[in-house]
Amino acid sequence: MADLKDRVCQEIDRHADSLIALAEDIFEHPELGYKETRTAGLVAERFRALGMPFETELALTGVKGMLAGSAPGPTIAVLGELDSLIVADHPAADQATGAVHACGHNAQIATMIGTTTGLAKSGVLSQLAGRVACMAVPAEEYVEVGYRLGLKSEGKIEFLGGKPELLRVGAFDGVDMAMMVHTSSNRDDGRTGVSKSSNGCVVKQVTFLGHAAHAGGAPHRGINALNAATLALQAIHANRETFRDEDMIRVHPIITRGGDVVNAVPAEVWMETFVRGRTMEAITDANRKVDRALRAGALAVGARVRIETLPGYLPLLNDPQLISLYKDNAVSLVGADEVREIGTRGGSTDMGDITHIMPAIHPYAGGATGTGHGNDYHIKDYETAVLLPAKVMAMAVIDLLAEDAQGARALLGEHKPRMSRKEYLESQRGLDKTVEFDGAEA
Repeated sequence: MADLKDRVCQEIDRHADSLIALAEDIFEHPELGYKETRTAGLVAERFRALGMPFETELALTGVKGMLAGSAPGPTIAVLGELDSLIVADHPAADQATGAVHACGHNAQIATMIGTTTGLAKSGVLSQLAGRVACMAVPAEEYVEVGYRLGLKSEGKIEFLGGKPELLRVGAFDGVDMAMMVHTSSNRDDGRTGVSKSSNGCVVKQVTFLGHAAHAGGAPHRGINALNAATLALQAIHANRETFRDEDMIRVHPIITRGGDVVNAVPAEVWMETFVRGRTMEAITDANRKVDRALRAGALAVGARVRIETLPGYLPLLNDPQLISLYKDNAVSLVGADEVREIGTRGGSTDMGDITHIMPAIHPYAGGATGTGHGNDYHIKDYETAVLLPAKVMAMAVIDLLAEDAQGARALLGEHKPRMSRKEYLESQRGLDKTVEFDGAEA
């Protein structure tokens, strides 16, 4: 297999300038989740140029191409994420939307295209059994919740995250395992790093409802929804000492509407938060405490509160065999000192959902500087951020699908999915609920 790997790596190097230009182009034109039409179009152009069949408009903007080996076998998905996020004070942020690639998804797409190009143009597919599903997926960043709820009410999506929605519409049907690589600005991750897991989350939209009155002339006639929200925030903070360190609970609310005019008692206040944790059991426990705190804020001033809990993302659980395969190939390229093992990450990704249904991994590649999701995040080293992970994933695909896909077949024979697609969808739908509490009547 060494010759096949050399050939695919050489092919990726031959297209290095084009791949880096693609990453830079996407960086200059950031698009938010479920709006990534231009970026999806760039992916479609690359697939078309490679002569591979592909589908578009999956979960609104997703693109899925397919490479086939010379014999039947398992299907491996190689993913890249289309969307940006909002960091309005980033120097490169879109002035109209605040969108910017401050999480490296532009490199992810170029990486996926690099892996695809290397496999397609090197001639190695004739030595492989099975298929490679090359997927550009939408809406990983869980932002613009109100906009996405509007899409949901219009029947255009059901799930607010891209990969859950792709699972729902059947885009992962027939896929046996999946991999992607996320760009990192953490120097401790080396040039590439493999993690054990990352947090899952639920998402909460909260509305406090009071009663407006003149803030100077008759505040006693009002019910201050902002006071209710402020008390709820303090009640959440008062629970933090009850969160166990090993559960890695993260609760980080923001107020997105604090009132309408300064001379009126705020009658309606909006809050949004994630409740993150290492396991769904820990998330459920923390979520119960957050709900209790929200009700307490309403109770204190006699306001009402509407709590909408939305399914977020499941904890990421990287498949150990795939991680070992990725790590071995990375070491062969950059040496053991530049391939780091990482513990559990506090952030969340919808790749976690995929790991509950099939063997999947979400390692990291360096090349970025600054703070992820921060206004100083930039990719400085595209060789590390794009070319290296493209090669490693292509090499892993060869390990899995060469020699009649013995590697993939053995892995699948030992793997036990945590849930089926049907069980997953039922579980996610069970998390979606809205409750109301009237503090004046309690």
